[in-house]
Amino acid sequence: MKVGMGRPIDNLVLLMMLLFSAAASPDCDQRRCGNLEIPFPFGTRKGCYLSENFLITCNKTQNPPRAFIGDGDVIVTNISINDSELRILGLVAKDCYTRNGSQTGSHNKVTLDSPLFTISNTKNRFVAIGCDTQAFISGKIEGDAHKSGCMVLCENSNKTLTDGQCAGNGCCELKIPKGLKYLEIVVRSFHQHTKVFDFNPCGYAFVIQKNNFTFSSKYIHTFTHVRVPLMLDWGIPNGTCSKSNKKTNCNNICGPNTQKINYLNDGSQYRCKCLDGFTGNPYLSEGCQDVNECNDPRLNDCEHEQTCFNTQGNFTCSCPKNYKGDGRNKGKGCIPTYKAFDQYIIGCTVGLTLLVIGCTLLCLGYAKWKAIHQKKYFFKKNGGLVLEQHLSEWESPVEMFRIFPHEELKKATNKFHDSAVVGKGGFGTVYKGVLGDGLIIAIKKSKLVDQSQTDQFINEVIVMSQINHRNVVKLLGCCLETKVPLLAYEFVTNGTLFEHIHNKTNHAPLSWETRLKIASEIASVLAYLHSSTSTPIIHRDIKSSNVLLDHDYTAKLSDFGASKLVPLDHTQLSTMVQGTLGYLDPEYLLTSELTEKSDVYSFGILLFELITGKKAVRFDVPEEERTLPKIVLCAMNEDRLEEIVRRDWQQKQILRRYKRWQS
Repeated sequence: MKVGMGRPIDNLVLLMMLLFSAAASPDCDQRRCGNLEIPFPFGTRKGCYLSENFLITCNKTQNPPRAFIGDGDVIVTNISINDSELRILGLVAKDCYTRNGSQTGSHNKVTLDSPLFTISNTKNRFVAIGCDTQAFISGKIEGDAHKSGCMVLCENSNKTLTDGQCAGNGCCELKIPKGLKYLEIVVRSFHQHTKVFDFNPCGYAFVIQKNNFTFSSKYIHTFTHVRVPLMLDWGIPNGTCSKSNKKTNCNNICGPNTQKINYLNDGSQYRCKCLDGFTGNPYLSEGCQDVNECNDPRLNDCEHEQTCFNTQGNFTCSCPKNYKGDGRNKGKGCIPTYKAFDQYIIGCTVGLTLLVIGCTLLCLGYAKWKAIHQKKYFFKKNGGLVLEQHLSEWESPVEMFRIFPHEELKKATNKFHDSAVVGKGGFGTVYKGVLGDGLIIAIKKSKLVDQSQTDQFINEVIVMSQINHRNVVKLLGCCLETKVPLLAYEFVTNGTLFEHIHNKTNHAPLSWETRLKIASEIASVLAYLHSSTSTPIIHRDIKSSNVLLDHDYTAKLSDFGASKLVPLDHTQLSTMVQGTLGYLDPEYLLTSELTEKSDVYSFGILLFELITGKKAVRFDVPEEERTLPKIVLCAMNEDRLEEIVRRDWQQKQILRRYKRWQS
């Protein structure tokens, strides 16, 4: 058996596996699960939450990590302290049949059993979809059983259905009663869909956040969502104690500067709320802190000549010495005590001031008008209208790819300040940004590109936004309001593979198990891009500086700026040579014929870089040692491969196993 047989990636991974032979305890300060913030009284470990009812389990084996209520399978996507709400993903009940009326692929009953939480009656709706469907919703209200339902019918075709209308014809919608607990949804059929099978083989029922659902006639034929977002209300059960508050009275765990509010009519639960003029988490022992209204003009009504003084939970306004009147009552102005002012000078001063202000406002208005028109021009020129048309066809009640306004990304990066730069490459600069909701993103600002390739850029954005692979940096959106489009990706926190291999001062050496894991993950990405996507993708710039590592050393391939889409009826592309010196495929360099093997060659150089710890190319050494392939081939020909591999006994042992396998 020789390495050259079979698929190139499989052989390289096999070589890597033969050369290679692998957890921190959380604390209460670690209150995040992926992008989800977990505030008290919720927590992920014992001692960090109020009671077992507020346990959140974080599954970090998923990418991104997923949060669940307790030990169950209810996924949590947001926790609100101020509104006492949980946003979760609930299951969809599904009832499907074959043409002859046999049930198939059905899951027509779903439940949600969380005694502490109540289904929000103001934020949710019960929805049933179908043309031969009956759906029931049941639960308990203050211990008594509650049951209701929907009947959904259509004529012998779906032509009478209207998008946006959910009133019984193809779609039925009910309000949720107040105080509903223990949710059970059942969906059934009247005639097993035999009369409507051609256009409606299934019926669906679910509870969904009302502003996340708009009925579409396409849902009658197929509704692909397994989970949908819904809102739960929560409160503190009376009699619950909190060790963090050190109180013997278990009837009120609210901290200082808070008030207790009864939540349910039966008095079994309550909520904590900050008093007016205070902010913070009312469930913590330190309670809510005073808001300094004087720091924000929107929070006080002191007039311009008055001085604002902050007090506990409030503020006061005071007049200066050259004004008369008390002026300490909020909103009341001060009267000036001028005695010998020249009225002519005052008039001139006021007139000149008004003139300057008028000219300034005129200039600012013109600049704003010009900026708005320029943004519209760039948006259209960069293919924004085409991209919006594609996005409108992705009908989904859940979050998806975004088109960011330029101002939002500008604010996230402090006006693209140099301190926000996290990397520079041949195709542009990468900035770290923080959105208004706290999400950290990486923003790629590309260099000038040929505007004739706008259609290709939009096509690549559409393809990249739909790539779903845990080892590819996720494309979150783009901004088309600038001369050169901006791309927004998920932010990966642990730097590049190049830094971990070659910067021994700031990074500890990677273990062999970790290197094998990284190699295997990048190989799986290439196999996915080359073979599993609807249109094969050639990355064209595989190198260690384009491999990012997260906190668990999971590899994520980035920088698709040079990537090419390969039509299914083509095996190669003729294109201008692009890539990084040291990783370029020699055959591609000579012929300009781009194939999947070009990526595989670059991946091979990356593997040698992992094994040897040497850079792909160097210019401060003799010519025969400048490129890594020359070093490896020379060492193999002279039977001194062991010299270029990192020296520790574990590797020597593995190297002997490799030689036995090679023979």
